[in-house]
Amino acid sequence: KRKRTMKFIQVLLNINYSKMKKQHSILTLIFIFIISITVNSQSIFGKWKTIDDETGKEKSIVEIYPSKDGKAFAKVIQLLEKDKENKLCKNCKGLNKNKPIKGMIIINGLTEDGNEWNKAEILDPKTGKEYKCTISLEEPTKLKVRGYIGFAFIGRTQYWFKIEN
Repeated sequence: KRKRTMKFIQVLLNINYSKMKKQHSILTLIFIFIISITVNSQSIFGKWKTIDDETGKEKSIVEIYPSKDGKAFAKVIQLLEKDKENKLCKNCKGLNKNKPIKGMIIINGLTEDGNEWNKAEILDPKTGKEYKCTISLEEPTKLKVRGYIGFAFIGRTQYWFKIEN
């Protein structure tokens, strides 16, 4: 009788252990999924809709992407203004002069510095001027883009909004 009781307890323990193992695996997968969504949504990398800080109108879609050396770059992948999809950068200087804005790299070599990306320049295709640039996430889907000359408090700020793929 004692042997049967011991065997019964052993069977119960094995069943409970199997159930716990499955539950642990499921919880681990859920945790990894939540972490990956959070990390993905808290990155500057991806596609962003730009908003003109003077008019409030949507201007373009810009893609921010990493380089092999850990720096970040941004290029215009779409112009949103009617009849301006093939617009050229007439006010640009150097290699960008009279080149299509679509496909143009407008931010060169941002470096991560804590919660901010900086030490790069941003090109304003409208004026052809280049400014020092800092970028930081205000929210997971809202990017603060600051262009300035000399000191960071003398400049302009735009907010770009993440486009979900």
